[in-house]
Amino acid sequence: MKNRNSHLLGFQDIDKTKLPIVGGKGANLGELSKIDGIHVPDGFCITTEAFKRIFEETSSINELLNQLSLLKVEDRDKIRALSTEIRRAIEGIAIPQDILEEIEEYLTQFTENESFAIRSSATAEDLPTASFAGQQDTYLNVIGKKSILQHISKCWASLFTERAVIYRLQNNFDHRQVQLAVVVQKMVFPQAAGILFTADPITSNRKVVSIDAGFGLGEAMVSGLVNADSYQVRDGKVIEKKISTKKLAIYAVKEGGTKEEEIEPELQNTQVLADAQMLELERIGRKIEARFGSPQDIEWCLADDIVYIVQSRPITTLYPIPEAPNQGYAEDSTIPHVYLSVGHQQMMTDAMKPLGWSCWLLMTPPATRIAGGRLFVDVTQC
Repeated sequence: MKNRNSHLLGFQDIDKTKLPIVGGKGANLGELSKIDGIHVPDGFCITTEAFKRIFEETSSINELLNQLSLLKVEDRDKIRALSTEIRRAIEGIAIPQDILEEIEEYLTQFTENESFAIRSSATAEDLPTASFAGQQDTYLNVIGKKSILQHISKCWASLFTERAVIYRLQNNFDHRQVQLAVVVQKMVFPQAAGILFTADPITSNRKVVSIDAGFGLGEAMVSGLVNADSYQVRDGKVIEKKISTKKLAIYAVKEGGTKEEEIEPELQNTQVLADAQMLELERIGRKIEARFGSPQDIEWCLADDIVYIVQSRPITTLYPIPEAPNQGYAEDSTIPHVYLSVGHQQMMTDAMKPLGWSCWLLMTPPATRIAGGRLFVDVTQC
């Protein structure tokens, strides 16, 4: 369905240029839905325009934000009290009638008892330099129009949880500059779910795909409730498996919401994914990585032998790789480059400031590269 204005956009109407109005999660879901062969559960975004309306029409919230802007990370008690008051105020505001009608109209595409995941999508989220992952709330298996509307308000309010406020303070983000969209996405009821990294998050090896997998919904893993299986795949081969004991899983409840369930003893130490499914995840991960142009942290779930992708964001913790022209190698060469750190040779281990390394580059040979504020020399051909 094509939407008439900016309060609501279906995934197919969204791409990365819409990030300011649908947030990082929403923009990435729009891009994912356009990749051939990638299954993304259908849904829509309520844009930041709706969020702005709430603030513009409620003077009391702006007064509370003025107080919040004066606080520092150390003011934990005041942050807790103010953030609670702001959330209560937001949840008490009625959704404007025109926005309400748009949501109701879009929901007519689905059956009355359809289940949805209601997820927050902030404009400062899933960015290449700061993920802000998990700072706002997600609600799973939400059923019925009334409940959907309640949880949309809860998502708006979750921009001001204590942890989200402190995280913004630590990363120097202005509370007023961060806007929130809400993702309403058709629920998938998986047998297994997990996280897929298209680069090893521990070693930073870009050639290795790292997969975490558990039974049921991925929330059990994200919340630290269970240890997940861990698999590593490289170039179409499973190179490592770590099978964990998995005693609990989170599953959706028929009436709505989720619950913890004990896993049968005979399944607790079984492998969650078959080898063929690991290889399929590697293929999917590389396809998504190519679309976004950088290593990705991908949320997936497996239902009825179909892999669904419910989110992808850049991995922000990898040490950057110096840009390296082939320098005489064939264009399709797979020969790795070898670098020596100039700073560590000189016992200068801290990162240099831009003025320092830019001046240094004027006096050094062409083989010198910059990565992470440090100088490296390409010695591949030496």
